[in-house]
Amino acid sequence: MDSAKLSKLQAGVRIGGKGTPRRKVKKPSKAALSAADEKKVQTSLKKLNMQALAGIQEVNMFKEDGNVINFQAPTVHASLPNETVAIYGKPQEKSFAEILPGVLNNLGPESLAALRKMAEQLKVSEGKADGEAGKDADGDIPDLVEKFDEQD
Repeated sequence: MDSAKLSKLQAGVRIGGKGTPRRKVKKPSKAALSAADEKKVQTSLKKLNMQALAGIQEVNMFKEDGNVINFQAPTVHASLPNETVAIYGKPQEKSFAEILPGVLNNLGPESLAALRKMAEQLKVSEGKADGEAGKDADGDIPDLVEKFDEQD
């Protein structure tokens, strides 16, 4: 091959100056990305004067549709003067019935009253849905008039 043509090709693949390896794209490792993201989160939390809260095993966030966002062993930071809480970890969306037995031990009297109110609302909304479905399914079946188990 022609040496001028070869040097032209070599110049196109070099990222840095002399002595640097020849590669077309510099790819950062995934571990470096997650560590950098974690460091950014930590610096942002320090700017807000947030302190880490230790010993929190589980966090549940109740949604209006009856589902719950559940964090197992999350990292929690809080700032009481700013009334700010940061929770990060791996969330899972669960139904209310799945977490109910584990949550009952941790609820106080006010929370139990709110829980009863939420359960009543869910029953009413489910009752409406079941009632509408029942009317459509049982619309052709006549009501029972006679008692068949009585003897004359």
